[in-house]
Amino acid sequence: MQLYFNLAMVKMLSNLKVQNLTVWIVECRDPSYPAFKLGFAAAVLLAFAHVIANFLGGCHCVRSREELDVVSYNKRLAFASLVLSWIALITGISMLIAGVMANSSSRKSCGISHHRYLSIGGIVCFIHAMFAACYYISATAVDREEKKLNPPGMGHQCAPQTPV
Repeated sequence: MQLYFNLAMVKMLSNLKVQNLTVWIVECRDPSYPAFKLGFAAAVLLAFAHVIANFLGGCHCVRSREELDVVSYNKRLAFASLVLSWIALITGISMLIAGVMANSSSRKSCGISHHRYLSIGGIVCFIHAMFAACYYISATAVDREEKKLNPPGMGHQCAPQTPV
């Protein structure tokens, strides 16, 4: 089964070959419409995955540096992974859009060599998935901690906010 899957992937990728001519840093290439479609789909799915992860993880805000010093390890991890997932989202979307734009025109283009934007964007998508999963896991742990500390009848109590 695995061999059949690998052969199908090799056949699909061989159909995506694009004719290139590179002289130093100048490259002339024919755009690939399948690469355009797959890159666009990857960008849309990355944005969708980010929205879902943030929706399921909820909002766990840290208002100040002092509050960050006194919160639990899970809340620190949730905050850090949320920030890193946003950075990965911006980087991944940028790389995927650059790759999509390189394959969007129907005519041959010449210019500075494109350094595999779609491949790098795909790798950043996997990195984003790791940070988003880490955020979701740590955010649910923070919810459980807050439920233990604040019983349902007591309401949700946030740390007091100090004026700046």
